[in-house]
Amino acid sequence: MKKVISTDHAPKAIGPYSQAIEAGGFIYVSGQLPIDPATGNFASDEIKGQTRQSLENIKSILAEAGLTMSSVVKTTVLLADMSLFGAMNEVYEQYFDGDYPARCAFAVKQLPKDALVEIECVAAR
Repeated sequence: MKKVISTDHAPKAIGPYSQAIEAGGFIYVSGQLPIDPATGNFASDEIKGQTRQSLENIKSILAEAGLTMSSVVKTTVLLADMSLFGAMNEVYEQYFDGDYPARCAFAVKQLPKDALVEIECVAAR
Protein backbone atom coordinates (compact mmCIF):
# COMPACT_ATOMS: atom_id res chain seq x y z
CA MET A 1 0.00 0.00 0.00
CA LYS A 2 1.25 3.47 -0.77
CA LYS A 3 0.39 6.89 0.61
CA VAL A 4 0.93 10.25 -1.08
CA ILE A 5 2.79 12.84 1.02
CA SER A 6 2.12 16.47 0.13
CA THR A 7 2.67 19.86 1.76
CA ASP A 8 2.18 23.50 0.84
CA HIS A 9 5.58 24.19 2.46
CA ALA A 10 7.35 22.76 -0.60
CA PRO A 11 6.76 23.57 -4.26
CA LYS A 12 3.92 21.83 -6.05
CA ALA A 13 4.94 19.20 -8.57
CA ILE A 14 5.61 20.65 -12.02
CA GLY A 15 4.54 17.45 -13.74
CA PRO A 16 2.61 14.20 -13.22
CA TYR A 17 4.32 13.09 -10.00
CA SER A 18 3.89 13.40 -6.22
CA GLN A 19 6.13 15.35 -3.86
CA ALA A 20 6.67 12.07 -2.02
CA ILE A 21 5.28 8.57 -1.65
CA GLU A 22 5.35 6.42 1.48
CA ALA A 23 5.55 2.68 0.90
CA GLY A 24 7.01 -0.23 2.83
CA GLY A 25 8.28 1.93 5.69
CA PHE A 26 10.15 4.31 3.39
CA ILE A 27 9.43 7.82 2.14
CA TYR A 28 10.54 8.42 -1.45
CA VAL A 29 10.92 12.17 -1.99
CA SER A 30 10.86 13.33 -5.60
CA GLY A 31 13.67 15.51 -6.89
CA GLN A 32 13.40 18.95 -5.35
CA LEU A 33 14.35 21.98 -7.38
CA PRO A 34 15.43 25.14 -5.54
CA ILE A 35 11.98 26.71 -5.84
CA ASP A 36 10.75 28.83 -2.95
CA PRO A 37 7.16 27.63 -2.39
CA ALA A 38 6.11 31.13 -1.24
CA THR A 39 7.14 32.82 -4.51
CA GLY A 40 7.30 30.02 -7.06
CA ASN A 41 10.74 31.29 -8.10
CA PHE A 42 14.27 30.10 -7.48
CA ALA A 43 15.47 31.17 -4.06
CA SER A 44 18.86 32.15 -5.50
CA ASP A 45 20.91 32.31 -8.68
CA GLU A 46 23.94 30.67 -7.07
CA ILE A 47 24.60 27.06 -6.09
CA LYS A 48 24.74 27.50 -2.31
CA GLY A 49 21.38 29.23 -2.14
CA GLN A 50 19.84 26.74 -4.56
CA THR A 51 21.20 23.78 -2.60
CA ARG A 52 19.84 25.23 0.63
CA GLN A 53 16.36 25.70 -0.88
CA SER A 54 16.27 22.20 -2.38
CA LEU A 55 17.16 20.75 1.04
CA GLU A 56 14.64 22.98 2.83
CA ASN A 57 11.98 21.65 0.47
CA ILE A 58 12.98 18.09 1.33
CA LYS A 59 12.96 18.96 5.03
CA SER A 60 9.39 20.31 4.72
CA ILE A 61 8.15 17.22 2.91
CA LEU A 62 9.72 14.94 5.51
CA ALA A 63 8.18 17.04 8.30
CA GLU A 64 4.77 16.49 6.72
CA ALA A 65 5.45 12.75 7.05
CA GLY A 66 6.56 13.21 10.69
CA LEU A 67 10.26 12.70 9.93
CA THR A 68 13.45 14.75 10.02
CA MET A 69 16.60 14.86 7.93
CA SER A 70 18.12 12.28 10.28
CA SER A 71 15.70 9.76 8.75
CA VAL A 72 17.29 10.13 5.29
CA VAL A 73 19.13 6.99 4.20
CA LYS A 74 19.93 7.86 0.55
CA THR A 75 20.16 10.98 -1.59
CA THR A 76 20.78 11.65 -5.23
CA VAL A 77 22.19 15.05 -6.19
CA LEU A 78 21.94 16.23 -9.77
CA LEU A 79 24.17 19.15 -10.74
CA ALA A 80 24.25 21.36 -13.81
CA ASP A 81 28.06 21.12 -13.71
CA MET A 82 30.50 19.15 -11.53
CA SER A 83 32.43 22.37 -10.86
CA LEU A 84 29.55 23.16 -8.46
CA PHE A 85 30.18 20.04 -6.37
CA GLY A 86 32.38 21.64 -3.67
CA ALA A 87 30.06 24.58 -2.98
CA MET A 88 27.00 22.29 -2.97
CA ASN A 89 28.77 20.00 -0.49
CA GLU A 90 29.47 22.91 1.90
CA VAL A 91 25.73 23.48 2.28
CA TYR A 92 24.69 19.82 2.04
CA GLU A 93 26.80 18.72 5.02
CA GLN A 94 25.02 21.27 7.28
CA TYR A 95 21.74 19.35 6.90
CA PHE A 96 23.00 16.11 8.42
CA ASP A 97 24.38 15.37 11.89
CA GLY A 98 27.42 13.35 10.84
CA ASP A 99 25.61 10.10 10.13
CA TYR A 100 25.48 11.02 6.47
CA PRO A 101 23.13 9.15 4.16
CA ALA A 102 24.42 7.14 1.22
CA ARG A 103 24.65 9.40 -1.81
CA CYS A 104 25.45 9.67 -5.46
CA ALA A 105 26.05 12.96 -7.23
CA PHE A 106 26.51 13.59 -10.89
CA ALA A 107 26.23 16.25 -13.55
CA VAL A 108 23.47 16.16 -16.12
CA LYS A 109 23.10 18.00 -19.39
CA GLN A 110 20.27 20.21 -18.12
CA LEU A 111 17.88 20.39 -15.17
CA PRO A 112 14.25 21.55 -15.28
CA LYS A 113 13.90 25.33 -15.37
CA ASP A 114 17.71 25.52 -15.82
CA ALA A 115 18.29 24.92 -12.11
CA LEU A 116 21.84 24.38 -10.87
CA VAL A 117 20.85 21.52 -8.55
CA GLU A 118 18.05 19.03 -7.90
CA ILE A 119 18.05 16.67 -4.91
CA GLU A 120 15.93 13.60 -4.21
CA CYS A 121 16.02 11.27 -1.21
CA VAL A 122 14.75 8.15 0.47
CA ALA A 123 13.98 8.26 4.20
CA ALA A 124 13.23 5.37 6.55
CA ARG A 125 10.44 5.37 9.11
